[in-house]
Amino acid sequence: MASREAAFIAMMRALAPDPAARALGDDVAVLPFGDTCLILTHDMMAEGVHWLAGQDEADVAWKLVATNMSDLAAKGAVPVGVLLGYALGADDARFAVGLGEALRAFDVALLGGDTIAAPAGGRSHGLTAIGRATHVPVPGRNGARPGDTLWLSGPVGAAMLGFEALRDGRSDIDSRAFRRPQPRLAEGIALAPLVSAMMDVSDGLLIDAGRLGAASGVTLAIESGAVPFPESLPPARQHEAMTWGDDYELLFTLPPNQSPPFFAYAIGRVDEYIGNNVLIDGAVPKGRLGYWHD
Repeated sequence: MASREAAFIAMMRALAPDPAARALGDDVAVLPFGDTCLILTHDMMAEGVHWLAGQDEADVAWKLVATNMSDLAAKGAVPVGVLLGYALGADDARFAVGLGEALRAFDVALLGGDTIAAPAGGRSHGLTAIGRATHVPVPGRNGARPGDTLWLSGPVGAAMLGFEALRDGRSDIDSRAFRRPQPRLAEGIALAPLVSAMMDVSDGLLIDAGRLGAASGVTLAIESGAVPFPESLPPARQHEAMTWGDDYELLFTLPPNQSPPFFAYAIGRVDEYIGNNVLIDGAVPKGRLGYWHD
């Protein structure tokens, strides 16, 4: 049974026929503009879903910007500016501190936005990011071809461990991967002219691989032994790490015998579609593949 999120996106797809919307099958819109393309994306975050109650608002602001920058990274885009939708709360000054830190770190301008007062415990923020494409055609999810190699830019599972450390008050475990993710902007720009398909891993490696496979009409065959994980992750939790999300690494495909221009991990291959869009060690993954808003 489809989630409410999937059902709603299906309804919206009928209202978004413009080619720039990419049939709502990507995380961005790609809008031709003069001799370039603008990349437009919007992400929201909600208290209790994307950040913990009582969490430092500076970290919340950083993550809100970083998640949108990750969408730009997956298109090889240079950040241009952001528009903020902000629900006022008890620690607005800390949010402003974190927002300034993120804007400087990612060299992106705050261009405007809007604020509202929200009920206690029901806060959510949104951010629209604007980027400029560095390569046309802009990479999408739909270009993977049988024979391509499937690559991942870095480990998955660190955000899961960071969330648990923050939730449990464990100062001996590094929680930065959850609190302050690092979008792969430079890597995305380097990959844009080379990849056949690319997206970021936000909802879980398996579910996002399935989405890339579905968009391309292929099967992505992942080898679990090739997937990188943090050294501190127990082997028994590796499958969980592949479904948890919030890692913001780049998942991409390259033609055979081609390597990325930086160190990355070859985690599988692209096959003709064989009944499922993602396989793990030759089998259909069991259980929930990643995060959906039900």
